[in-house]
Parts: sequence; C-alpha cells; structure tokens
Amino acid sequence: MVQEEHERVPEGFERVPEGLGFTDVLQPLYRRLEGCTISLGLVVDRRHSNTMGICHGGVLMTLADIAAGSGVNVARGVLAGAPTINLSLDFIAGARLGQWLQADVQQVELKRHFGFASGIILTGERVVARYNGTFYFPDHDGMWKDGKTAMAPLEGLGDGL
Repeated sequence: MVQEEHERVPEGFERVPEGLGFTDVLQPLYRRLEGCTISLGLVVDRRHSNTMGICHGGVLMTLADIAAGSGVNVARGVLAGAPTINLSLDFIAGARLGQWLQADVQQVELKRHFGFASGIILTGERVVARYNGTFYFPDHDGMWKDGKTAMAPLEGLGDGL
C-alpha cells in the first residue's frame, strides 16, 4: 500500500510528520509549499471513509481547517497556530477510496488580529468542496503547560516558512 500510495502523490508534496495531535487522523497527510501558496493532500483510505465508501465529511472539514489555518500562517510568515473562529464548507461531490484529495488555499487576507482564507478541495479536476475560514491571531503565546510554546505543535514541518 505504501508504494502504491506514494505513486499517487503528486510531485512536490512532502509527508507531514505524525505526532501533531488531531491532525494525525488524516495520516498519511502530505503538503506542498510553493512560495506563499500551500496545498494539503491525502489518498482516501478506508480510515477516511464513511459507510457509503466515500470520504467522510469530518475528514473534509479537518483538511479544510488545517489548509486554511496553514494558509493564513504562511501568509503571516510565521510558524504558529491560529485558533479557528469560523469554518464553513460546502460539500459539492464525493471522493472515493483510493482517490487523491487535495486542499488548495486560493485566497488569504490578513488583518491585525484575524486571518481569512478560502479555497477548494479537489479530486483530479473535480471540486469536492469549497471552504472559508476565519482565524484569530492572539497577542500572546497562549497558555502552555510544561514549558511548551505555541510553536511546539508545528515544529519540524520543514524549512518552507
């Protein structure tokens, strides 16, 4: 399965490391960072599907949330988390087992305390969903225990930022 899956991952995508909390439900997850443009993707596996054999809506929402949040942070030029204030997603079509699913961030706007991102999730040329997200940029590092920082969940994601 690993070799077969690797052959379906488009060029330029790198594997996102595991151990990032809830993000791990999407594993194996891939990302591509080209300048300030980010895309995330995965091959729809049985663990990502519902009883109808299509990608579960929760997987699509999670993928959109991570893509949009990453998009605003890449635009800010920081490697940090940003809490989601709002996320909307329009389900347009289904993605079947074995298909490559890709979330592309298409537009980002930054304000002082908020970031806005929108994009689409595709399988091939077909739009599966479109999304919009609003994210909060706190003026502090957050409340972290045990000496951790706000950077900890995203460390090790590469040198793209």
